[in-house]
Amino acid sequence: MISHGDSTQATSNFSIKDCQPETDPTSAFWRSAPVTFLTRDAFGKPLPGLSTEVRSRWTLTHLYLLFTCPYDTLRLNPDPVTLTKTNKLWEWDVAEVFLGSDFNNIRRYKEFEVSPQGEWVDLDVDLDSPNHEEGWVWSSGFEVASRIDPSKCIWYGSMRIPFSAIDSRPASPGNMLRINFFRSDGPGRSLVAWQPTMKPTFHVPEAFGTLLLEKGARQKTDNKAR
Repeated sequence: MISHGDSTQATSNFSIKDCQPETDPTSAFWRSAPVTFLTRDAFGKPLPGLSTEVRSRWTLTHLYLLFTCPYDTLRLNPDPVTLTKTNKLWEWDVAEVFLGSDFNNIRRYKEFEVSPQGEWVDLDVDLDSPNHEEGWVWSSGFEVASRIDPSKCIWYGSMRIPFSAIDSRPASPGNMLRINFFRSDGPGRSLVAWQPTMKPTFHVPEAFGTLLLEKGARQKTDNKAR
């Protein structure tokens, strides 16, 4: 299934088995997964050269995401650390997802980031907290994997997020989450968004779309963005 950038709902299909974060979109785990495209900047301007794919699957315990990110020039942290989280990782090239399960208090959600070098950070965001920046000390237990393919100028970032970190409900078909996908790219800091926020920040929960957990896997018939 293809979910284009002008849709406000993305989908994730079920896998009976968990696995480690996987960065190959042609693998058995990922090849039948729904694809969502990030095609615009934060203000809705098309960014055809940076069109980014996000695949999603879920199990009873985890939500899985795979970002496929074309690039011209990477903006990388010269001193990467992968064993612990990197605060302010968003100052470099990253793929990001904002996730919320509370449809009443939409200003409370979680943020997850992965870099091309396998750096990561997770944050508990409460926009009504006077010190919401302190949310980066929260720990979700999520895992990441990254891979750079310089021959194709594409990098891949995979996330495995425990449902216990993002939702109090048991994972089940039909469950909905509030979500937005983002990417920071290159020396000029291009900001790529699934749902444009129309502001120079990603932290606009009113702009979130939704993610639907689906039971069955669907075969894709087309993998090109419009």
